[in-house]
Amino acid sequence: MNAFSRRGACPALSAPMQTGDGLLVRLNPVDGGLSPKSLIGLAQSALRHGNGIMEVTARGSLQIRGLTPQSAALLAAEVDVLGIAVRTGVPVETGPLAGIDPQEVADPRQLAERVTVAIEEAGLAARLGPKVSVVVDGGGQLTLDAVTADVRLAAMRIDVGVRWRVSVAGDGWNAKSLVTVEGDAARDIAVAVLRMVAEKGREAHARDLSERQLASLASWHSMAPPSVLPDISPSRGEIALGEPRSPIINAEREEPAVKLPISPLEGEMSGRTEGGAVEHSRRPIGFFNTSHATALGIALPYGSMPADKIIALAQHALTLGTTEIRLAPGRALLFLGQPPAANQPLQNAAATLGFVIAPTDPRTRIAACPGTPACASGRIATRDIAETIAAETADILDFTLHISGCAKGCAHPGSAALTIVGGENGAGLVVNATAKALPAGYRPGYDAARGIGRVAAMIRSTRYQGETAAACLTRLGPAGIAETYRQE
Repeated sequence: MNAFSRRGACPALSAPMQTGDGLLVRLNPVDGGLSPKSLIGLAQSALRHGNGIMEVTARGSLQIRGLTPQSAALLAAEVDVLGIAVRTGVPVETGPLAGIDPQEVADPRQLAERVTVAIEEAGLAARLGPKVSVVVDGGGQLTLDAVTADVRLAAMRIDVGVRWRVSVAGDGWNAKSLVTVEGDAARDIAVAVLRMVAEKGREAHARDLSERQLASLASWHSMAPPSVLPDISPSRGEIALGEPRSPIINAEREEPAVKLPISPLEGEMSGRTEGGAVEHSRRPIGFFNTSHATALGIALPYGSMPADKIIALAQHALTLGTTEIRLAPGRALLFLGQPPAANQPLQNAAATLGFVIAPTDPRTRIAACPGTPACASGRIATRDIAETIAAETADILDFTLHISGCAKGCAHPGSAALTIVGGENGAGLVVNATAKALPAGYRPGYDAARGIGRVAAMIRSTRYQGETAAACLTRLGPAGIAETYRQE
């Protein structure tokens, strides 16, 4: 295994990505979950072949860090021996409680499977970039609203029954809504969107589609039967209002797509940027009623845990009767199948091991990468800083605080209210921007938590009654916040 995927691609099992602490691989089990024994075996493999750090990402992927070219190959072989089937191709994601949530509008799994088959039949996987994705959200207790995607199909209950709202380029709040249709039509529109994206090249996303293309997608259903879509012109990447033909059938009629000089390793498993905190939706932590029993959600602090602690928790779950452990967006694990009396002992064991067992835990408001000494790219000890801040300033953390070892911002690529970023000048503070922005002020890296403590004290003393800390920060402005952060 001598080819590494470039940064920004998706570090699949057969295409590990080079990071500051060695190679990283990302796994997405086909079924969305693992048996406790499988998770134990995988964590043991991570201990043998990596640096012993395992992560669950904001999108619910499992990552193993600190691999070498040789050990990554050994890990892949052991995953095969364990019988863990991992997802390949364009990801079509469903929620962690899909099919067992009594509150969901519709079970999304059948439609997701039809979309997956349609993508394969259209030959799109090799033509799309490694970060293109589709979400099929059945609603319920744990939605995928916080997960961004190129195409979103969301179940809606209306007078005539269940329909699927099709939207593009965003999360559950900012994606552009196109149309609400039946399942087969939603599948065909999703494929049409992906065909348009593919025609623009492997770096393209749905956000790159023109208003004309989006308008055509939104209006096609009034001119054609649900299983038929107008053709997409390969030359213009637009929908022509001529003879209606299915994009799935078109894939067989058109000439084969030009082969791109892309390593098959790079495109084996697609996915979007992993990072960012789950906002505005229920966190996958705590107890959830399912059609079978109660599921218990337990999160990894900052999305990361030593493999030996994951082994200990999975072994405890096994003795308590857990049958399945699912990965959940929001950096969490869902434990299923154990009898109701086992939930509290399992939760207590997780707390003792250092996992997050309550959605109000201040660590859920902090996004922190491995930092030093785990990552060679890191300039500050991010996790130590995060633990101190979580312990001392929990009362003001109603916003996302990002602590980044360097300017790459791996843990939270988007903007955050406050970001501490490591650099040559120490720990810089960025206000309402990403880790790549120019810091408004610095202090020594070892002392960053004290600087945030001063900002917290300023918030406590100046915010109005009923005002959130986030609103107070906005009112105080970057200059005042940076000055307070720098104070000795």
